[in-house]
Amino acid sequence: MTAKSKRALVTGITGQDGSYLAELLLDKGYEVHGLVRRSSTFGTQRIEHLYRDIHEVERPLVLHHGDMADGNGLARLIREIKPTEVYNLAAQSHVRVSFDQPTYTADVTAVGTLRLLEAIRDFQDAIGYQIRFYQASSSEMYGKVVETPQSETTPFYPRSPYGVAKLYAHWITVNYRESYDLHASCGILFNHESPRRGETFVTRKITRAATRIKLGLQKKLYLGNLDARRDWGFAGDYVEAMWLMLQQEEPDDYVVSTDETHSVREFCELVFGRLDLDYRDFVEIDPRYFRPAEVDLLLGSSAKARRQLGWTPRVSFPELVALMVDSDMELARREQVLMAAGHEAGLPNR
Repeated sequence: MTAKSKRALVTGITGQDGSYLAELLLDKGYEVHGLVRRSSTFGTQRIEHLYRDIHEVERPLVLHHGDMADGNGLARLIREIKPTEVYNLAAQSHVRVSFDQPTYTADVTAVGTLRLLEAIRDFQDAIGYQIRFYQASSSEMYGKVVETPQSETTPFYPRSPYGVAKLYAHWITVNYRESYDLHASCGILFNHESPRRGETFVTRKITRAATRIKLGLQKKLYLGNLDARRDWGFAGDYVEAMWLMLQQEEPDDYVVSTDETHSVREFCELVFGRLDLDYRDFVEIDPRYFRPAEVDLLLGSSAKARRQLGWTPRVSFPELVALMVDSDMELARREQVLMAAGHEAGLPNR
């Protein structure tokens, strides 16, 4: 099947990974369809630069309202779009929030994956080609790690409702691959960040706060466990690995990581250091940000992905930090200008 005939459905397209993946697929000549939830506010900021009128371009980006909790709606979309590839990036993806909303996390992240797999299986029985499916698995499935580094054969030990939900989604994907001959692959992605990362995630929370502190817009940054260690990469690199998995003749599971680990403290040091600040003057510990069950260390081994997919990360840890800090400094400067304009107009600060 040629690139021109390829149609991809991306769930979670308005998220960090979805936006980078949509860029990649459009550049490769795909017709890209994205699943978005209905909301009272717009949540498409990350893909606004990609959205085009379907009548104006040959390879459009088309958004569809839907929800991972609606199995009938997912089945209808599969029938209407007739995708050649499906990338399941949708989830309640915040680990700390999953402790507060465990049922919702399980329904969307775990059972939502099953609903999508069922929709693909039912439709595939009636068509003449095999839909290729990508499941976004997570390093949080390793949780309380039993060996370091973690590879495709490392036993799982999730330590959060999010990790447990992702583990169900992972194993149900493997089960459907083995039971129904689906071309279904899982990418066990370790932490990956970018300027598009949500502001409630620790890396973006740090870069956003540090740049605001530099400009006098904020005084303190409150964090939880500074000694937690993660394998951090660039989201733009990681979506390439997703695409490569679905170009293989045989489906399989792959760890995607940089194979090096850094602490939250190190991240703070680099971020504040780039701004000529000492993080110790501004960062305070708040027990509210500690998880009920902590994951202390995650370190991937991506040898299989590098060997079989020919994939390697391009952006280093210091480069990633610089990319995020520089982007958030521009955002903070714009915020400063708006606040100054509001002050001159006599508007109250919010």
